Amino acid sequence: MSNTSSTWATGAVPLKWPKGLWIAEVPFPVWALLVVAIALGGAVSLTGLPQAANPAAAQLSSELALLQAEARDLQSDLELKTLEVERLQLIHGYSSEYRIPADRAMMIYDIALAEGLNPGLAFNLVRVESGFKRTAVSSAGAIGYTQVRPSTAKWLDPTVETKDLFDAETNLHLGFRYLNYLLDEYNGDTRLALLAYNRGPGRVGNLMASGIDPANGYAKRVLGE
Repeated sequence: MSNTSSTWATGAVPLKWPKGLWIAEVPFPVWALLVVAIALGGAVSLTGLPQAANPAAAQLSSELALLQAEARDLQSDLELKTLEVERLQLIHGYSSEYRIPADRAMMIYDIALAEGLNPGLAFNLVRVESGFKRTAVSSAGAIGYTQVRPSTAKWLDPTVETKDLFDAETNLHLGFRYLNYLLDEYNGDTRLALLAYNRGPGRVGNLMASGIDPANGYAKRVLGE
């Protein structure tokens, strides 16, 4: 969406709206209050008037202060609404791109952020690991969306049982947490972190110590290279 602005004929005060938010979405009293508060704030200064000698000015100054405070609160609400619109647009995009239900895309997106993982990387990890199948089980015993092994899950969270890995949210949290841990271990090197996720940190470390490139094509598949 493009930015929309509204200019009042009286006072010629331009009002710029947050990216992604149309003026039609904002109730009339809300944006009218914002415009009035901004206009008054820019055109009137009553703090220097002798309020004891001019009670009307004192009352107006007090009302103006309240109006401006309300306008600031409304502006904050508008900014939050804009962020929520952007979030939903991104989730819709992922849902369309990977052809998965919107609620599943929302869960993956939100949990990725909660675990400090880039959502784009998170979606690609799930795509390669399980094809977005919650009940997927590999020949090696890895389970669920992120194909977490029970031993790895237990290391990440001692309270987790194998059956818990079939729970979508639990599986995503653990898988994304593990990948984020590996990213830290490899100083942000996404390729090495993904190889360690797939082959195990020990195997990757041994290969590198022997001067052998641990690449096996997995990282390229996840990164879409």
